[in-house]
Amino acid sequence: MQRLRWDDAQVLLALLQARSFSGAGARLGVNASTASRRLDALERALGAHLFDRTPDGVLPTALAEELGPHAEAMERAAAGLALAVQGREALPEGEVRLTAPPGVAEFLVAPALPRLLRRHPRLRLSIDASVTYADLTRREADLALRTTRPASGDLVVKKLGETRGGVYGAPAYASELGVLRRLDEARWITWGDDLGHLPPAQLVAQRVPQTSVVLKTSHMGAQFAAASAGTGVLLSDPHTAKVCGLVEITLAPALRRSLPPLRGGALWLVAHRALRDVPRIAALWAFLEEEARGAGLVQDRRDEGTGA
Repeated sequence: MQRLRWDDAQVLLALLQARSFSGAGARLGVNASTASRRLDALERALGAHLFDRTPDGVLPTALAEELGPHAEAMERAAAGLALAVQGREALPEGEVRLTAPPGVAEFLVAPALPRLLRRHPRLRLSIDASVTYADLTRREADLALRTTRPASGDLVVKKLGETRGGVYGAPAYASELGVLRRLDEARWITWGDDLGHLPPAQLVAQRVPQTSVVLKTSHMGAQFAAASAGTGVLLSDPHTAKVCGLVEITLAPALRRSLPPLRGGALWLVAHRALRDVPRIAALWAFLEEEARGAGLVQDRRDEGTGA
């Protein structure tokens, strides 16, 4: 017990979370057999059985469940030590790990990188473009762009604004359509059924006949590539449409009045409180605020706050 290390607690936590050696290994950055050997070593050190091996994975014993909160406390302490060290940085340099939804990463962040690196040439960026949320309190990322406000955690949160919406298409197709008097006069591109809950997808589902929808895909890049090729029109914010070479489709006044306000979702900027003022984090934070303003997000009066 006196030789119990933080590495041992990591193994315990990874298995409690993943319930399999392969999943735990992925979290630890090792293969499944190494994760199994590390569990064997931990159980020998403790002189206790922690997990039952089954064909479907591992099942924690009552002791493993009891030790879980203590291992989490060790994890928080280790993260706190790392954050304290990072806080001693003097200049914006080194790696910043940013997590963002795929569309935001592709159309807002990536095109802006040359400007960021001209301003801060010693920064290096690692982007996790994923629909899953990285846990900032566990240091899975340093900074996050999110479409919903975090509900908990010792976080600093700022609402960058909300996107305005419109109907956009390729210039040649826009010329072909002229003034759109009915939505079914155009070919439409929309989200796949798995993202049918999104407001733009719901509007298309409610107002556009299925016979006019020529493409459904939940890959945002595929949507805009298809629209740029003239496949059809889609609902977009002005910034993303401009990046992709699209133009706004002119809607007849009567059609515009019949539609609800075309607004996209909100965008939030999030950092762990202990990292917020670290120079490289602060530099990227300020830069992303500027890019959001340049992208035409509708600003909100609320200032920075906590995730709680």
